[in-house]
Amino acid sequence: MSAALKVVRPGLFDTLQDFGRIGFMALGMPTAGAMDRIALALANALVDNPANTAGLEIGVMGPDLLVEADSVRVALVGPLSPTLVESPDSPAKPMESDRTHLLKRGQILRVGMVEGSSTAYLAVAGGFALAPFMGSLSTYVRAGVGGLDGRKLAQGDSLGLARDHAPPRDERKLAAAFDYGSGPIRVVWGPQEDYFTDAGLRSFTESEYRVSKEADRMGIRFDGPVIEHSRGADIISDGIAPGAIQVPGAGLPIVLLADRQTVGGYPKIATVASADLPRLGRLLPGQTVRFQPVSVEDAERLRREQEARLLRAVADFKVARPPGGIDLVRLYEENLIDGVIYGHPKT
Repeated sequence: MSAALKVVRPGLFDTLQDFGRIGFMALGMPTAGAMDRIALALANALVDNPANTAGLEIGVMGPDLLVEADSVRVALVGPLSPTLVESPDSPAKPMESDRTHLLKRGQILRVGMVEGSSTAYLAVAGGFALAPFMGSLSTYVRAGVGGLDGRKLAQGDSLGLARDHAPPRDERKLAAAFDYGSGPIRVVWGPQEDYFTDAGLRSFTESEYRVSKEADRMGIRFDGPVIEHSRGADIISDGIAPGAIQVPGAGLPIVLLADRQTVGGYPKIATVASADLPRLGRLLPGQTVRFQPVSVEDAERLRREQEARLLRAVADFKVARPPGGIDLVRLYEENLIDGVIYGHPKT
């Protein structure tokens, strides 16, 4: 019997994603990949996977997954409140996110809602046993490629696992929530900032913009003050980088994200610094942002500092206690105070 996680009930938009399909934009193939590479990297590190291993990106609400393996170790990262169903007749037990869990055959993991963010991630130790497309498992739904048949998960799907059981090991958790930073979204001007008036540039940097309902993996359309063009809203189509900010004729910015098109014919006022792309991948409709220009050198420094924080977060992983119980071995090793046993003084 092949080891798998079976989808008992799908979530709203769950897709397999790694760091993306790199090197094929000249052929018209978008990168795709995780909207929040930090959370995916943390989930993979918790289960000892390489950072680029494909995990399940959970959009708004996650699936219910039946374990069809002797055991599997999973890591959940993000603002989730998952539960575990031991058997059809047993009540759901609450679980913690930002940590690993050992699941056994017949159990059902209910991933639950993503609260206060648009995405969360589930990684499995050893990864999923699925064939890559153009070197990646990332799902690009618009073209129907990658992941599981190029689409979001559906009821009855079976996600094959590379391992049929999980080796014994302590469970791990994040010592603290990762610091994504706060304040304005940092951007680098261009490449077509000369297509906007001085007043338009000021509107972009001095105004607050709200995430509209038109926000998905392709990009985020913002509502707010109009950005004035100086030379019209059309250019000869050129390449679209991650985080490119197009401003069409209506004068409102669109930040292009993981599933962006490869070329576009609207002027791009600025490009989001790569360190802030994960923050955009977590935004929900109605939330607001401001944009702050920085130099290329500052953008590179911000990314290096973020990578250093990620390495520290992995180095600081803690042992996670069994949910709903006491780890007696760890209790004896760490918490036993001489003279007190099970709360009673020595006699």
